[in-house]
Amino acid sequence: EVRLAESGGGSVQAGGSLTLSCTASGLTFATTDGGWYRQTPENRCELVASFTVYGTTYYTTSVKGRFTVSHDNAKNTMYLQMNNLKPEDTAYYRCAADRNGLDTSCRIARQNSYWGQGTQVTVSS
Repeated sequence: EVRLAESGGGSVQAGGSLTLSCTASGLTFATTDGGWYRQTPENRCELVASFTVYGTTYYTTSVKGRFTVSHDNAKNTMYLQMNNLKPEDTAYYRCAADRNGLDTSCRIARQNSYWGQGTQVTVSS
């Protein structure tokens, strides 16, 4: 059975940093794409960052240069390093995985991919 468990969320001031972790069981990132989605307080959902088994990465425009997605296959863990956080980064962050790739559409990813329960990130001004 596949399970994804996030950790590392919390509250920080603007300009601060957080690292989110997502530990997976029942799959390996050697053969599975992974990434992070977030849902804002306004219920807007987007794919924040993702990686493929081929080594490519994706970042939504607003986080480029500030966030870094990575994974450690031996630990079955993916990470989201978030630097220079802004209030607009406040959201509920969930990790996701899919052997067939993650879709930029949250609606499709919810239907087709494995999701963790999520962790809250709050950035104050």
